[in-house]
Amino acid sequence: MIEISGLYLQHDGQQILKDIDAQIPASGLTAVIGPNGAGKSSLLHCLAGLVAPSEGSIRVNGIDIIAARAEERARVVALLPQGTSSLPRLTVADLVAFGRWPHHRGRPGPQDHEIVAASLRVFDLEALADRRLDTLSGGQRQRAFVAMAYAQSTPWILLDEPLSALDPKYAIDIMRRIHALSRPGADIRGPVVVLHDLGMAARYADWILCLKDGHLFKSAPRAEVVTSNTLSELFDTAITVEQVKGCPVVIVE
Repeated sequence: MIEISGLYLQHDGQQILKDIDAQIPASGLTAVIGPNGAGKSSLLHCLAGLVAPSEGSIRVNGIDIIAARAEERARVVALLPQGTSSLPRLTVADLVAFGRWPHHRGRPGPQDHEIVAASLRVFDLEALADRRLDTLSGGQRQRAFVAMAYAQSTPWILLDEPLSALDPKYAIDIMRRIHALSRPGADIRGPVVVLHDLGMAARYADWILCLKDGHLFKSAPRAEVVTSNTLSELFDTAITVEQVKGCPVVIVE
């Protein structure tokens, strides 16, 4: 479980996050949603321990993530930020192998190689392992970056807008794979995903944390968040939620 208590974050005199108190369950996929500028990416960086809050605490599986050493954080939380850049001549296998760095510090062993191979398999990248990143489609490249985070073998994976600039086919593929990480019987991880696509959040999230103007607006199971009233109030616009073939469909009017 991630426990956030009295969290404030200030940057250049501006209050980014304000008095956040929330818990994120250890099982299932958690989506973080809210209007632009709500503080979603800032919260994710705080959860990863990369940005120290002005006040408050964050405990990840009981560990004070802000006070923890970098090596300890890297064994608990993997973060894939938005707009990730890459060396174009790097191969998919080399990129995924970077996820093992916190464990071997430049001296990979048999277990590291096995985990890289397993990560390539989980994300259906085996046939692309020797391909350079600059030869891949956007969806394939993003899958490789998520596989790198997966290879870090942490109980938590934090993904900041992993669907950015992807067409629907690749976006759905990425979300299905992320969703599968936390299913019963799988290699259970706790994905926490910042999403702008409300349809994806409505379909795949088990828990949804909502931010608005730096404040916690709501943190609850999907069914309590994906309603016309809640989403309309969160985004200050008319939103209707309909059920189509048993799945919630979000309509922005």
